[in-house]
Amino acid sequence: MSNDSNTFGKIFLHLSWIILIIGLGVFFHHYLEQKNNPNKNPFSQYEGGFIEVKLLRNNRNHYVATGAINGQSVVFLIDTGATNVAIGNNLAKKLGLQRGREGIAYTANGTTPTFDTQLDSLQLGDIELNNVPASITMGMEGDEILLGMSALKHLELNHRNGELTLRQLRR
Repeated sequence: MSNDSNTFGKIFLHLSWIILIIGLGVFFHHYLEQKNNPNKNPFSQYEGGFIEVKLLRNNRNHYVATGAINGQSVVFLIDTGATNVAIGNNLAKKLGLQRGREGIAYTANGTTPTFDTQLDSLQLGDIELNNVPASITMGMEGDEILLGMSALKHLELNHRNGELTLRQLRR
């Protein structure tokens, strides 16, 4: 009987450690994810004749936010230095985007082939843009989309105290 209790105690102790380690892993994964993208559900407000979305900087001083392309959830990295909305090839396939005219992008990492594409809709909070020119960028890895000037030129941007406010005139 004592031997069975001892075995049960060891099994229970091992299971407790496993559950604790898994729990800590899940906690830290969510913690780090929140640090990278503090704008998972961007808040929208209506001010005068505008829709405003306020974004907070992440721990690397970038503005990262969850939004949507053609109704599918995506993660944007705001990039005023990018001419177009730039989407990596693998993500473009997942989103069902069609390749158009081939071109070349000149990036900080050199040149890379691109293909023109068109986004039926792009949404960030309650801001929505339609028929946005974009590019499928072959050299881009990962699942972040560069939200470049082909979209941002339709918005008013105001940066103050670690917060970026995007404003769209209501139609």
